[in-house]
Parts: sequence; structure tokens; C-alpha cells
Amino acid sequence: MAVSLGSGLKEKVALITGATSGIGLECARELAREGCFVAVSGRNTAALQEVCKMCREAGVPQDKVLSVAADLSKDEDCERLVSATLAHFGRLDVLVNSAGILTAGGIEKITMEEYDQQMNINTRSVFLLMKLALPHILETKGNIVNISSVTGLRSFPGVVAYNMSKAALDHLTRSVALEVAGRGVRVNAVNPGVIVTDIHKRGGMTEENYAKFLEHCKETHAMGRAGEAGEVARAVVFLASDNSSFITGANLPIDGGRSIMCPR
Repeated sequence: MAVSLGSGLKEKVALITGATSGIGLECARELAREGCFVAVSGRNTAALQEVCKMCREAGVPQDKVLSVAADLSKDEDCERLVSATLAHFGRLDVLVNSAGILTAGGIEKITMEEYDQQMNINTRSVFLLMKLALPHILETKGNIVNISSVTGLRSFPGVVAYNMSKAALDHLTRSVALEVAGRGVRVNAVNPGVIVTDIHKRGGMTEENYAKFLEHCKETHAMGRAGEAGEVARAVVFLASDNSSFITGANLPIDGGRSIMCPR
């Protein structure tokens, strides 16, 4: 029997957090190109409007793009985000958890306030959004894709809380995948290596050090370079699509071989 390679995403409703920059922005763009109706979330309202414009330019009708400004460290904002999406579209098929922060520092340096902020955004908010969205995704037999990191697969020095947050996210992904697989819902994660975004600079890295960091990626990534956000987004589209219909509980490295490299 012939198998269609179409994504099956046309007119599905996708909610993307962290959609104003980096991987989240590219996920919104790629899902819009596949014909999804999109709800995008972030804290920067001006940037959200630009993302909405981008999605419309990709072919999504004006009224099928929703933006919701939200601070995901607040439970009420997570609840409002899911409620607004359902009120606007009446359904939810795909949840992409892309919002995240990177807090630099080892255990001797990082404060408990920084630790709590790291875990609240990268892990707790994802747990809550999945909990809120799942009843509706179960109705549509949809799926969830979490944006994790190579640091969920391997530990790296100087980012202890970030390592922990992504390792916890990976285990959350697998645990929930087991809970809902028998009810027709898939849950997966992607684990990017170093991707050219602004997350490291937002975490305190200077322009000069970031340039050196990207140059060093030529040695630390088997493919000899850092990745681009669009490369991660296209993998997210695959996992959200019908083309991955027998994949759940996966942690897919999008890392140019970083996770299989040994220090030398």
C-alpha cells in the first residue's frame, strides 16, 4: 500500500511557547508553512506581533493566528494561555514547549533564586502546560513535542541547573509518553546541541565570548559546526506530523554529533 509523505498537519491547531525567538520562532514558521493554525506565546508583545505577521505570510489565515503574551513562571499565565487557545480555536492538536532559559554557574556559584527560576521555566511550566493541555490533546489524538537539550543527555560543566532542568524534561517526556500512548497520544522531545540563537547571550555570555564559543563548536560537534534553529524546527515538524506516527517517548538529538563526541 502506498504511504503518503504529507505531514497531515493542515488545519491542525498548534500551540508554541517561546515563539518570539530562536527555535520557538522557527517552529512557529515551519508549522505555519505546513498549514497549521497557530497560537504563539512569549513575553515580548512587539516580537509576538512580528511572529504573527510571519505566520500569516506563510499562508495562515488572519483569524487562525493567535498571540498570547505570558510569563510561564506564573501558573495563572499558563492556565490563561491554554484557555485562550481553546476559546479561540475550539481544539488543540499539537503542543510545542520551546520556552526556556539558560542560567550559567556551577553549584558553588548559582543562587537558589536562580535555581528556582531555571527549574520553574524549563521544567515546572512544561509539566503544568502538559497537564492543562492533555485532556484536549487526548480528544484530538494529537501530540506534544518538548524542546530539550544535549545537556539532558550529557552533563556539561558550568551549567548545573540547566543540565538538571533538561534531564528532568527528558524523563518527563518519557514518563508522560508511557501514560498516554495507549490512548493515541504521542509525546517526544528533541535534544539540540549548540544552536545559533540568543539563549547564551541572554544567559550572560558576551558577544566576544559567544563568537569564541561558536568557533569552538567546530571541534566539539562531529559535523564541525553549530546548528541553525530551522534544523531543529524541521525535526519538530516531523515529530508532530503523521510521518512519525509510531514514535513516542523519543529523545531525538539534533546536535551534529555532539552527544556522541568524547572530550579530547
